[in-house]
Amino acid sequence: MDHNNRITITVCGDGGCGKSSITLRLVRSQWTHEYDPTIEDSYSVTRTIDGTPYFLMLTDTAGQEEYRGLWAASNLKSDAFLLVYDITNPSSLDALEYFMEMIEMESDNRIDSGEVPPVTIVAGNKCDLQAARQIKSPQGLEWARKRQCGFMETSARDMVNIEETFALLVRRVVEARRLASGDTAAAAPPSRTVGFAPNNEKGNSILDASTDEKRGGEGSEHGFWSKLKCW
Repeated sequence: MDHNNRITITVCGDGGCGKSSITLRLVRSQWTHEYDPTIEDSYSVTRTIDGTPYFLMLTDTAGQEEYRGLWAASNLKSDAFLLVYDITNPSSLDALEYFMEMIEMESDNRIDSGEVPPVTIVAGNKCDLQAARQIKSPQGLEWARKRQCGFMETSARDMVNIEETFALLVRRVVEARRLASGDTAAAAPPSRTVGFAPNNEKGNSILDASTDEKRGGEGSEHGFWSKLKCW
């Protein structure tokens, strides 16, 4: 497969938030309720997005604090990051700050060196557990928006927004590559990021994550993000 169709994705977040469940749902269409702490696992899967096949290389990383020091430098070289938290566990959202800080430093380094910065999406997992919810959808949305990330709510158990989240990551990476290459004419118009949060058994409520806020003008260091609309 063409190199441009290969996309590396690192899945990160606190222990027990469902990173492995999300990954295995995508790769093997499996779900398990048993919690087995991950140190690091790698998977690959092919998905066709908008008529184009992409080879996705996924890294499921350790969430436990004692393992975070094992984060390899190669993890930070990914094209995209999926930051996962558990909507029933407020501390899991706080834990994303650790990963976000490293991703932001990596992004700044890439922009300074003229490379394509990574794409990041925040996923509030276990949205099937509405009775146990402690992090409301707007709270997760606001956390992601402030950090210029996309936002979705997912359920590995009920297969809610698993395929959609990874499809969004792929589209964002493709758009970022086009913008970085200066091929703005070929890039699709910036679209609004939408997160889906199930509110009943019959349908989903839609969270509009679009915003008119800009991080800077076209000539500023944040102009890239203003064009990409990565939120």
